Amino acid sequence: MDHPPFFSDDSSSLLSEEKLLCSTCLNVFTDPLTTPCGHSFCKSCLTQCWEKSQHCYCPLCKEKFTKKPELKINTTLREVADLFKKKHSPDKPEVLCDACTGEKLKALKSCLDCHATFCKTHLEPHNLVSSFQKHKLINPVENLEDYMCQKHDRPLELFCRDDQTCVCQFCTEGDHKNHNTVPIEEESGERKTQLGKTQTDVQQMIQDRLKKIQEIKHSVELSKTNTKKEKADSVEVFTALIRSIERSQAELLEVMEEKQKAAERQAEGLIKELEQEIIVLKRRDTELEQLSHTEEHLHLLQIYSSMCSPPHTKNWTEISINTDLSGDTVRTALSQLQQTLNEKLTKTPNDKLKEAVSIELKRIQQYAVDVTLDPDTAHPNLILSADGNQVTHGDKRQNLSDTPQRFDPCVMVLGKESFSSGRFYYEVQVRGKTEWDLGLVRENINRKGKISATPENGLWTVILRNENQYWARADLPVLLTLKEKVETVGVFVDYDEGLVSFYDVKSQSHIYSFTGQSFTEKLYPFFSPYLNDGGKNSAPLIISPV
Repeated sequence: MDHPPFFSDDSSSLLSEEKLLCSTCLNVFTDPLTTPCGHSFCKSCLTQCWEKSQHCYCPLCKEKFTKKPELKINTTLREVADLFKKKHSPDKPEVLCDACTGEKLKALKSCLDCHATFCKTHLEPHNLVSSFQKHKLINPVENLEDYMCQKHDRPLELFCRDDQTCVCQFCTEGDHKNHNTVPIEEESGERKTQLGKTQTDVQQMIQDRLKKIQEIKHSVELSKTNTKKEKADSVEVFTALIRSIERSQAELLEVMEEKQKAAERQAEGLIKELEQEIIVLKRRDTELEQLSHTEEHLHLLQIYSSMCSPPHTKNWTEISINTDLSGDTVRTALSQLQQTLNEKLTKTPNDKLKEAVSIELKRIQQYAVDVTLDPDTAHPNLILSADGNQVTHGDKRQNLSDTPQRFDPCVMVLGKESFSSGRFYYEVQVRGKTEWDLGLVRENINRKGKISATPENGLWTVILRNENQYWARADLPVLLTLKEKVETVGVFVDYDEGLVSFYDVKSQSHIYSFTGQSFTEKLYPFFSPYLNDGGKNSAPLIISPV
């Protein structure tokens, strides 16, 4: 019984190209291998994947194999893929002989002197007759007139680099006299070299986008892992508190789920966009490959300008998926829970809460940045160390120029580094001090005259007064109840989320958070060792390595 071919006109719809694409390289399968979980990949793609990993797993469904499977090429799938490639490869139309009177045969060469195209038989005089042997022969083409000079009716054999056009020998004695002309074969060779470089660039762009797809997929998986971990941590925190917070827990989890879905939707859109760019780039890669081997020099020169640059695509360098899905939601909850515990719990520490805050602190410490003090902003009484990491208050006012950047009379100094996006974290040692101010200020803060240190005025600060009184300088000052004297303060900022948080690094506990802020300009770390107080508060503020 005869079976229809895989790709007949009637059955081509039964097997679409997408079913024959390797999910790793997005090309039709080459030597496909099928994993135990049932997914197929190109042999080279799967081999490279397993060589880069300590474990053997399916790149599509992530199923891990305890032992490396012994896989063999899926011959049936390979035959189907090869048939598909053969059927869908573009066929170049044949050029027929101009001299044949009956059934026209396939042409072998085109003669620029005869203005005709000949099959093998009719080309014979060009091999036997001496006068014909001097004729210019090229590979057969249909548009032979495009290879002739329209003015002199002579073969276009030269390329004028001054006018960037093909010319005949007679043109060099007229309009193109004394111009820089070279044989078209020479110019074509140089253009091929340039096209080869362009092809290399296009191929690299394809690889970059394939890599970006893998990064996005990995980001989504990392996002799921982080979400799962954040859920577990939040449950641990909420179960340590009174029942009234259970409702807040449900709302928190819903927000996290929505952010996870948003990340997946973003990833799906980016992947589709990348895959579309890859299709365009592969099409250009194929065109460049064909041109790199063409003997149709004139055709190459005529389309060169449109082919010498890669297609216009998006710059993907800075595009990524946000894998930190918690935003300030969990941190805000932790802040509120810490305050509740400080007020309501007994002196016995709550291990679960402390562990949750410790986990949060370790997570945000990955955003640590280097911060140094800016002497141009320091009040004249402040003394900065040579390395810019320490500041103390001196009794004697220094003779410094009163620039617009310098604070006076407020005893303050800013960090040199500014931040206008993303997350950052730094730590400041406050050991031995009786009074200090720490936090963030916006760039256009008033540096002359008295300053009301509130978020409304562009300052987000926590302060110490009278050795043991800690305050958060919110719009209405908040007295903070801390169990231990703070020795090192950790400051974390999420610019995009509008969050400024302070932590006691030694006790691994949360001090206070400003949430729901709206940052629209650069932020600078802000430091004040406060007044010397006759030596009682002479210890320095020290920016510490994390």
